[in-house]
Amino acid sequence: MARRKGKSQRRIKDWHQRYHAEEDFEPTEATRQKVTRREVKLPPRELSVGAEGLDDLPRMQGMVTGQFPGGAVVRIGEDELLCGIAGTFRAPEGSSVLAVGDLVSVAVTRPQHLDGRKEIDKDRSDGVILERQPRRTVLCRPQPRSGKRRGEYDTDVFEKVIAVNMDALLIVASTRQPPLRVGLIDRFLIIADRCELAPLLVINKTDLSPPAPRILEDFGSVGVEAILCSAVTGDGLRKLTKCLAGKRSVMVGASGVGKSTLINAIVPGADAATREVRTKDERGRHTTSSAVIYDLPGGGMVVDTPGLRELGIHLDPAELPWYFPEFEALAGECKFRDCAHTHEPDCAVLSALERGEILPRRYQSYLNILDTLGENQ
Repeated sequence: MARRKGKSQRRIKDWHQRYHAEEDFEPTEATRQKVTRREVKLPPRELSVGAEGLDDLPRMQGMVTGQFPGGAVVRIGEDELLCGIAGTFRAPEGSSVLAVGDLVSVAVTRPQHLDGRKEIDKDRSDGVILERQPRRTVLCRPQPRSGKRRGEYDTDVFEKVIAVNMDALLIVASTRQPPLRVGLIDRFLIIADRCELAPLLVINKTDLSPPAPRILEDFGSVGVEAILCSAVTGDGLRKLTKCLAGKRSVMVGASGVGKSTLINAIVPGADAATREVRTKDERGRHTTSSAVIYDLPGGGMVVDTPGLRELGIHLDPAELPWYFPEFEALAGECKFRDCAHTHEPDCAVLSALERGEILPRRYQSYLNILDTLGENQ
């Protein structure tokens, strides 16, 4: 194995030396026939085997906007570069390697791919990722390990990182088509709290039916203000755009609530953004991650990840009351320190519920989530 790896490294290094030796290098037909596609192609997996010569390349800072097997798409200024990963790259212990939103240092290769010679190698990388900066926030979801690799009694769940360094969780809902799911919103609020993201609730499709005032009061009582809007009529879009300006937001919500329509309404030309990698020069036929980044006209961005329709919650049942602020304020008054607020005597939360100080809907949502956590234990 080591011998094959060494030959691969030498082949890559020799080709780089030949390719970058002269600015006006133009391969002849005989050269094209002599050098096979396998010898020419430099996918990120090949570049990741070593770091020879990287010290001589210019370094720039960028943000990861997409991923493909063995590498990532990195935005530097207005350009998006296909980058491999240096063999010296080391992610912090216990952390995923790269995710959308990561700030990374890239050794940029000579941009000779734009001089008309792209037919030689459509997949070669524009740079090599050397390191990434510490993450400010992390949005992740629990995901069971592959059944092919776990034992019969192995029920471990690992966290799949969705996006990092975000500021807000944009929760989109509607009152009709589909109907409002307040329990799902409660789950998203827990995710926002856990991931240290500011929750922003947007109720779309108000042209079909406005939400009941009590719903707005319910969420307002726990410090969540809702923005009412319609992507069809334009009502509320100016307020929404103002709230999103300058922020990096991740959009979540049930299918059919109008997320795509909403994005098209606040981001000019978003409907034309197919986000295929480097279509302008027909390079980089890699399959990127499903996250799509939309830049807002007034600054900031919205990240939409298909699949973030419902985020599972994986935490200890004893931690759940921490994410219900109306419970947390009373927990210290309960008789038992480990009170679950379900049946225990002298429970301050149950007493507040009887007095009408805690909304029955919120308490029922707490019980529903608690049941699902019990099933995952």
